[in-house]
Amino acid sequence: MKKLLLGLMLMGTAISAQELYVPRNIKNAYAKGTRDVSGKPGKNYWQNKGVYDVNVKVDAVTKMVSGSETIQYSNNSPDELKVLAIRFVNNMTKPQSPRAGYASKDALTDGLKIKSFYINGEKYNINSEDWSTVEAVKLTKPLASKSKTEIKIEWEYPLAKESGREGQIDPETFYVAYSFPRVSVYDDYNGWDMLQHNGRQEFYNDFNDYSFAISAPRNFVVWSTGDFLNPEEVLQPEYLKRFKESLKSDKIIHVANESEMKSGKVTKQNEWNVWKFKANHIVDFCFALSNHYVWDASSVQLKTKRASVQSAYKVGAKDFEQYTEWMRYNLKWFSENWPGVEYPFPAMTAVQGYADMEYPMMINDTSIPDDLQDARLTADHEIAHTYFPFYMGINETRYAFMDEGWATMLEYLIGISENGQESADKFMKNFRVKRWINDASTEQDQPIITMSSQLSGAGYGNNAYVKSALSYLALKDYLGDDLFKKALHHYMDNWNGKHPIPWDYFNSMNAGSGKNLNWFFNNWFYTNHYIDLKIASVSQDKNQLNLMVENIGGFAVPFDAVVTYNDNSTEKVHFTPAVWEKNEKQTNLNFAVKKKVKSVNLDGGIFMDYTPDDNLKLVN
Repeated sequence: MKKLLLGLMLMGTAISAQELYVPRNIKNAYAKGTRDVSGKPGKNYWQNKGVYDVNVKVDAVTKMVSGSETIQYSNNSPDELKVLAIRFVNNMTKPQSPRAGYASKDALTDGLKIKSFYINGEKYNINSEDWSTVEAVKLTKPLASKSKTEIKIEWEYPLAKESGREGQIDPETFYVAYSFPRVSVYDDYNGWDMLQHNGRQEFYNDFNDYSFAISAPRNFVVWSTGDFLNPEEVLQPEYLKRFKESLKSDKIIHVANESEMKSGKVTKQNEWNVWKFKANHIVDFCFALSNHYVWDASSVQLKTKRASVQSAYKVGAKDFEQYTEWMRYNLKWFSENWPGVEYPFPAMTAVQGYADMEYPMMINDTSIPDDLQDARLTADHEIAHTYFPFYMGINETRYAFMDEGWATMLEYLIGISENGQESADKFMKNFRVKRWINDASTEQDQPIITMSSQLSGAGYGNNAYVKSALSYLALKDYLGDDLFKKALHHYMDNWNGKHPIPWDYFNSMNAGSGKNLNWFFNNWFYTNHYIDLKIASVSQDKNQLNLMVENIGGFAVPFDAVVTYNDNSTEKVHFTPAVWEKNEKQTNLNFAVKKKVKSVNLDGGIFMDYTPDDNLKLVN
């Protein structure tokens, strides 16, 4: 540990352990060398992996999902594992499972039934009736370090009648997510992830390889994560031709309309068709199926590949009629602008449902036909999650601000491109910021670093989405676009395909920017601050304006000083968060003005002020 602290002090651009609170388990990870103060994975970094071969069947009559899977699980850790933690998120629909809010009767089911369970050929007698969303199976033979284990499971569960993140969208349309038992994460800072899901929290999974064979009834089309391996085996010739055309076209191809779906012309007329998909090194896998949803498709040329985009929706959904073109735009925009990393997957599919939820290569969105801007920004937000938490395997359950905050930031930035600055600012203020800053409840000002699993209600949402997004935008303003993007790419390159935690972000941004940003991270992540500036005094001395600003709320925010001259002309002077670096409580600003000044107003834009009335002051 002494050597570790010395290294931290010697690294001028790296995070200093004494400056930011680091939990004891995270300190242990640094001591073990699995995490490094440079922001990179440590020399002893490891993560476990599963190779999943899954056969799953969806019965449209009984609404049962049944399947069998073989998992080749690699214990890459230095530890001998005496239990195997099995996670089945869908058990959050069981009446006895913990949950964050009200659940209707239609949202509840009997949950998972394990029909058989084998480890390395040994049968385990599993009674899954009392399982919640994660359960530790005690092993008769521990899993040795650096060993591989074969796990075989047969299982079934009912689709919830009420659709949310999964379930029955309608009696013949199903979103099948979190549909298979999986090995929970065993990591370097907590060991087994045994946190139960409560329906509000999101997810934390290993990067696994998945092969899925999905048995669907005749006339049901399947949309899925991954590469579609066998379209020739399940689609009739005309629709196969249209689908294949979409894979190389910039045009929107109407692969199948509602009447064609209902006519029996689209799929092969077997009683059951087996749809095959594959995706490697990815944190989750899901699919949807319907016998009447409209199917649109196209593709977009990115720098190194052409990515497929598809939409599945109810006939007449005015927003979803545009989704395919919207997705073409945002895959390219995200790749070329912010975050400026090429979309990493071969496909993206949007399904009309009820969740407004992201999955690898899939989104499940509510239709908002009366507000196309809101609808489009919903799609933007969910697809932005491609990078956080899927390109980087973020622990959303504990640190939701590490993905929701970035998705909210990216939603805002692409919104500027799509709708203009004024419209994007208005939406960000009204839909995001206002609900936080206008709520004076103590619960709304918990430090962002607080584990998401310990928060509830608006306190959870404001930390995960609003304050964290503003912190990233404030840092962008402080560093400038070029240096911020350089640091962000450094962070993303360090942790692509791995599991970053907040201290990896802090360290990576320090190293990538070449600056010690600990003052900024302390200010935004470790405090009960909010946004509230006040002009304490203002005076003019010839062509110099002297402005003292008090930071009542405490956050290091950017702002404009809007100067109004006696002739009612105005001028804006921008100040970055740098003005709070030496003193977060107040700043004395001196800047040149052209004429006699009548008044000064502080305007934070989307950094909305809790008490804006004291942001305006007349000049004596």
